[in-house]
Amino acid sequence: MADFDGRKTEVIGIVGAGISGLLACKYCLSKGFDPIVFESESGVWSKTIGSTKLQTPKPLYQFSDYPWPDSVTELFPHQQTVLEYIESYARHFDLARHIQFNSKVLSLSYENDNDDDSSIVGRAI
Repeated sequence: MADFDGRKTEVIGIVGAGISGLLACKYCLSKGFDPIVFESESGVWSKTIGSTKLQTPKPLYQFSDYPWPDSVTELFPHQQTVLEYIESYARHFDLARHIQFNSKVLSLSYENDNDDDSSIVGRAI
């Protein structure tokens, strides 16, 4: 932890830039943190077979603050449509600048320095 303008700041690391990782990133930003999202490749939906469709109806697979565009009429959108939706969300909320693609998290460990301030330390490539 570093001291910045009289207050403590922490580095927040998020593993994975999928739906949950993007939501965690957006939440951290809303609380004044500057998170780093580690994504091992270029994103889950970019590596999915093109014929793949959502298995969950699209109204149940959407961000609560960012509905599917009206142009998406399928109940179970295809891979490319899902990818475009997720990327659009990341662009809309300026989350992509916090993502380090092609960064694998190799290990995480818990550290406690005995002053009631514990942390998890990670190593990524």
